[in-house]
Amino acid sequence: MSALPTTKGLRTSLAILTMPDLDNGFRGNRSNFIDLIAKGKELGAFVFVVTTDDLRKATKRIYGHVYQPESELWVRQLLPMPQVIYSRIPTRTDEQLPEVQTLIADFARKRGVSLFNPYFFNKWALFEWLNTDKATRHFIPATRRLASPKELVAFIQSHPMTYLKPVRGKAGKGIMRLETYVPGQKYWCKLSIQDNKRSIVTNHLNIAKLWTRIKQETGEEDYIIQQGIPLAESMGRPFDLRVLVQKNQAGRWLLTGIGARVAGVKSITTHVPRGGHIDSPERALLSSFGERRGLLIFRKVSHAALVIAKRIEKESGFKLGEMSLDLGVDQNGRIWFFEANSRPMKFDEPDIRELSLTRIIEYSHYLSRPRPAQTGKKSGGS
Repeated sequence: MSALPTTKGLRTSLAILTMPDLDNGFRGNRSNFIDLIAKGKELGAFVFVVTTDDLRKATKRIYGHVYQPESELWVRQLLPMPQVIYSRIPTRTDEQLPEVQTLIADFARKRGVSLFNPYFFNKWALFEWLNTDKATRHFIPATRRLASPKELVAFIQSHPMTYLKPVRGKAGKGIMRLETYVPGQKYWCKLSIQDNKRSIVTNHLNIAKLWTRIKQETGEEDYIIQQGIPLAESMGRPFDLRVLVQKNQAGRWLLTGIGARVAGVKSITTHVPRGGHIDSPERALLSSFGERRGLLIFRKVSHAALVIAKRIEKESGFKLGEMSLDLGVDQNGRIWFFEANSRPMKFDEPDIRELSLTRIIEYSHYLSRPRPAQTGKKSGGS
């Protein structure tokens, strides 16, 4: 039997919450977890993995998965209840299970344990939150729920390029783009559907045929309609900015880093899994706006991200320690908000990656310090 982990001298115990797996113990990105465990050891935190099943059965002690770097093995051990829980539940489907919803709600209120980033965000809720505040509403493209053919026609009459996005989508999956043709063309509109690293294009004569095709793609899933933004371009291709903001050891939001994502040749999005590629934001902005104006826009993007993050956290009613934001810059230099993610994917830029791990541990130290209990309202993120 393996020895119990040594926690002497460590200030904080942090559990990474994920889903159980019958064959492998737990699900999730193990290399990501291992990186965070190593950073915790470096910065004075004991980090381990816990599943929803084990957390639900816990009282004062809890079964958790401890990584042993010497043998490169994970060992399930009985441990004290953690001070902080960091939710990395992999999917929305997992999170929406009734037993998981109950567990999250219970621990969000629990004294002595701080749970942060409890829910995925809901796109529609995000736009409602940001649209009702004067500090953030000017970042928001025109956005409506996709409810009927009549409402879709009314929207595209004002916006010749429109995006259709799943309310609970991730990494560009399920996104469609709709473009209306100028008078005199044979077809009324063109629909582009994102499919892995390319897009499937269909032309439509009227709203009836278009609506039939859209419903084939959306099924029962909720969608929003959003004004298309003519993005600034780097080397002839549209790009947007992926921004990571996190809290530090004082519980304050800070910019961790910004990366540029450039659209693929046949892709309607800039997501890397959908054919996009990574660029430096400085180079992309310089390519579009020149050095002086590009630097000014970079600073404005940093400020916008922090303003937006604070608003989202306030409206969610729960503790948030990090989020990634998709922000666009149009061809006139205006900044737009497209999406926020409460479970940021790993940034490939090494400097952003390293600082992101540090900030998670720093914020966990902050949460582990005793403070008065706080109550929150129901999130729109589940």
